[in-house]
Amino acid sequence: MDGVIIREAQRSDLPRLLEIYTYYVKHTAITFDYEVPSREAFAETMDRVCEKYPYLVLEQAGRVQGYAYARPFVGRAAYDWSCEMTIYLDPNAVGHGLGRRLYEALEARLSRMGILNLYACIGYPEREDEYLTKNSASFHAHMGFTKVGTFHNCGYKFGRWYHMIWMEKIIGTAGEDQAPVIPYPALS
Repeated sequence: MDGVIIREAQRSDLPRLLEIYTYYVKHTAITFDYEVPSREAFAETMDRVCEKYPYLVLEQAGRVQGYAYARPFVGRAAYDWSCEMTIYLDPNAVGHGLGRRLYEALEARLSRMGILNLYACIGYPEREDEYLTKNSASFHAHMGFTKVGTFHNCGYKFGRWYHMIWMEKIIGTAGEDQAPVIPYPALS
């Protein structure tokens, strides 16, 4: 056994989750945040997500190595069957299959909720540099997502312009009399 556990995020995970996110804010254009959010702001985001969606962490050998969650896509009732996914791994944990395992666990939970469409908003460089590669897009493609749109030069960080792409994965079938989405905490 490789000591990997995927579980629901807890408040006690916040310092580690924020530590992981801090790396991406300070050293990459994967997130377009310029400043690391406060612990309170990070906790508020977690609370909002957990009202309806899963927020998962992946532990390996007792240490949190990454987290993933879903959140509303657009935020209007007509979009309830769609959500945006987010994932961050400790930089030293990238490339070992942990992201795949975490995303698969999140996708399984979203499917049980009745979610049909998954979306990912991804920073995308025209030319790869030290702040942003095309690895996130490649990861999502490997996970079955397809590119559905590009916003050109829409994110500016580290004195450079970056594109933003949207990728999509359909995991359910839309029907005429679609059953409502079950909020995640109700599944527990």
